[in-house]
Amino acid sequence: MAPGPCAADHTGGMSSVFLYFPGGPLSTAELSAACLDGHLVGLGEGYVPADTVETASLRAASLRSLAGVHLAAILDSAAWVHGALDEPPVRHRLQRASDRRLHEPIGRRFVYRDPRIPDADLRRVGGVAVTTVPRTVADLARSGTPEHRGVLERFDRDALASGVRWLDASRRVPHKHAALRTLAEILRTR
Repeated sequence: MAPGPCAADHTGGMSSVFLYFPGGPLSTAELSAACLDGHLVGLGEGYVPADTVETASLRAASLRSLAGVHLAAILDSAAWVHGALDEPPVRHRLQRASDRRLHEPIGRRFVYRDPRIPDADLRRVGGVAVTTVPRTVADLARSGTPEHRGVLERFDRDALASGVRWLDASRRVPHKHAALRTLAEILRTR
């Protein structure tokens, strides 16, 4: 099964020619049949041809139906986009990336945080806002959860060091000192 010239996602925008969403050119039944036949595999919130090389751009673009243009992938969702995780989280983590406040988005597939992320801590990947690697590492370290520590351990030394630099340069960041200790512990094992 060859992809069409451009696959439309169900938010009305255009995405990669390798990415299909339910409600796009293929129905949910057609997508399921293509998966059963081995032509497509799931990727985030969409589907790609089985032989497609998974890239950060495709991973991020697969989140467009959840994030749209106003939300950013954060924490383990951003770590997945950046390649630190092989599988996407069961529930994605999203945070406001726009200046204007939103009616709180609700969904079973994601957890939403309202504080706005500064533009300097975001980059657009595959048309979706994602926290930068330094911000992602710093946020995972600041969360203090064992699960997020496990995610941190999957990042390379350069990424971890960039998180330390982000924390060092930041003022009034909650849990900064605990995050720096966590990152120092992980870096010592490298």
